[in-house]
Amino acid sequence: MNTVLITGASSGYGRETAQYFLGRGWHVVATMRTPRADILPRSDRLRVLQLDVTDPDSVAAAFAAAGPLDALVNNAGIGLIGVYEGTPMSRVREIFETNTFGVMATTQAVLTQFRERGAGVVVNVTSSVVLGHMPLSAVYKASKMAVEGFTASLALELAEFGVRAKTVEPGTCLTTNFAAGATGDTNLSDSLDGLVPPAYVPFAKRTLDQFLAQDLFTRESDVAETVWRAVHDTTGQLRFPAGPDAVRLDQAR
Repeated sequence: MNTVLITGASSGYGRETAQYFLGRGWHVVATMRTPRADILPRSDRLRVLQLDVTDPDSVAAAFAAAGPLDALVNNAGIGLIGVYEGTPMSRVREIFETNTFGVMATTQAVLTQFRERGAGVVVNVTSSVVLGHMPLSAVYKASKMAVEGFTASLALELAEFGVRAKTVEPGTCLTTNFAAGATGDTNLSDSLDGLVPPAYVPFAKRTLDQFLAQDLFTRESDVAETVWRAVHDTTGQLRFPAGPDAVRLDQAR
């Protein structure tokens, strides 16, 4: 029976994806920085492991405990909406440590077993920000674009050994923790972690108002279903938009 390891499985896309794979008979290794077994259905096919993708020791321990895998879903990530001028470089590095270097670390941890077996798939969850041009997302988009480039090149290296690499690009989901933190307060400087200098506030408010007025949004279930398709795809498709707004962006490119 197949086994998938999913990072960032405590909420949002990761939790929904873990439930989706469990519901279809897979063994699931759900990893979280702070493990909580009570947020997922009880199952003898579920294991919850501690994993901080920014900590090399944590990565090594989690993959050693996980054992043989058939798929890795790199979902763990940090969202950031703000004006680049007001973003400290410490925040920039924090975003890249999780969103980019964390993905690269967990991927490297699984590749030897995939290559030696001649099978396996890595699915990296990025974002629909890579499909269009959205203000207030310069750092976040850069971290996700880096993963897109990484995955595209990685897929070519792994194809030699029968191993696959894919990206899933979720659209805007208003029910995730990321969306709640970005849109839940009318005081932009406070709600966006002080990353909107006063001169930018009118522009940032217009941008977010337009953003929230769009007619299509993504659900967590859209992402879980798309991850499932990506894991099982053998056509050579690299990128998988997830959610109707992401699909529309992709078609408009």
